Amino acid sequence: MRTVSLFLLFHLAACTASDPKGASTTDLYAYDVEERIKELGIELTAPTLPPNVKIISAVRTGNLIYLSGNGPLETSDRKAYKGKVGVDLTVDEGYQAARSTGINMLTVLKAEIGDLNKVVRIVKVLGMVNAEPTFTEHPQVINGFTELMIEVFGDRGQHARSAIGVASLPWNLACEVEMIVEVQ
Repeated sequence: MRTVSLFLLFHLAACTASDPKGASTTDLYAYDVEERIKELGIELTAPTLPPNVKIISAVRTGNLIYLSGNGPLETSDRKAYKGKVGVDLTVDEGYQAARSTGINMLTVLKAEIGDLNKVVRIVKVLGMVNAEPTFTEHPQVINGFTELMIEVFGDRGQHARSAIGVASLPWNLACEVEMIVEVQ
């Protein structure tokens, strides 16, 4: 009986030290995520909040990080995409806005956890597209965000997702995305 108990204890310890696919959580990637970001030509700068916004950008509870909604805010190397997709902006411009939002989210996530190699999985994404009522291509817009997460994190970047249209967004931004991330 003692042998069985020890076996179960070792098995349980081994299971909690690995992800569902069997990779050790101490070595999640076969590459350096932060080097991959540089290879993609992305520079992560210090995150900033717009003036008079009374929120925090991320909250950690256990091994989950909940990131506040973020948009394609203007930075030194990226423009802020403003307006309604399908009216003021094309679907491709909306896609670029969502990709830019993804870069902003990576900046916030890095500030929160220090090393993006600690990301176990992008769990859930809610993408909101500033669009007029007859617009229906919300998924194609938010694909800009999703595809960036997959480029950076590989299979661990694939996530559950909702993409919806809204009547307006703060500062007339083209999109806003919030995200839940599992980390070590």
